[in-house]
Amino acid sequence: RRKKDSGIVKGMKAVKEGEAEAFLSAGSTGAILAGGQLIVGREKGVLRPPLAALMPTRQGVTLLTDCGANVDAHPDRKSVVVQFAKMGAIYMKEMLGVPSPTVGLVNIGAEEEKGNALVKAAMEKCKEEKDLNFIGSVEARDIVEGNCSVVVADAFVGNVVLKMYEGVGKMLLSEIKAGIKEGGPLSLVGGALISSALRKRMTKFDAKSYGGAPILGLKGLVVKVHGNTDGVEITTAIRQAKEFAEKGLTKKIAEALDFSEQEEETK
Repeated sequence: RRKKDSGIVKGMKAVKEGEAEAFLSAGSTGAILAGGQLIVGREKGVLRPPLAALMPTRQGVTLLTDCGANVDAHPDRKSVVVQFAKMGAIYMKEMLGVPSPTVGLVNIGAEEEKGNALVKAAMEKCKEEKDLNFIGSVEARDIVEGNCSVVVADAFVGNVVLKMYEGVGKMLLSEIKAGIKEGGPLSLVGGALISSALRKRMTKFDAKSYGGAPILGLKGLVVKVHGNTDGVEITTAIRQAKEFAEKGLTKKIAEALDFSEQEEETK
């Protein structure tokens, strides 16, 4: 409201007015989320646009949504979580070519009776969606195995999962390097011999390799990247945004979602 000439506001307006196909920023997450909804605008019927981030797994990557946009989703807004699942599935199908993306709901156990009120309500709602390849609950420890293409959560849980994921990746890399240095000359020689293969493996845990997190469900493309990012992530995010725009994913998400039975649009 106070900074109407800021880069974020100008970028959002450029997308809204059709002067740009995408807006990418490492600025304030709150400002980007607010601007995305108030300036660019939600597609008709979208209850809450989620942030969607790709995460590495043993089998490749999985999409986590929502990972930071809607921390106050309530049980009576279960359709919000279902929309997260649908939009995430469309993203994986169109962007990564997954023919029938599997969708899992983050829970504290595999049993159906587990979970809080929101998870239980969303679980039943997801089961009713015939066009959703829903596999049920996914525990946090199973996400790394890559058992499903899309991992769905409210933003509070999703952001905790994402930050923990990134922290563990950095810690592992740091500990491996420290262990090699502390092992003496032979360890250093061994480390040098495996450095290329090790570096290739460990880049899977580097968030910079996966670009930014698009806000799904808006009338235009808005992408958020880390505030402490560098040129590598920015470059990857630009390529990601270019592909997103070229494939017309914003329009495909709007067309694929059926809002006829959705709850009244929230204000």
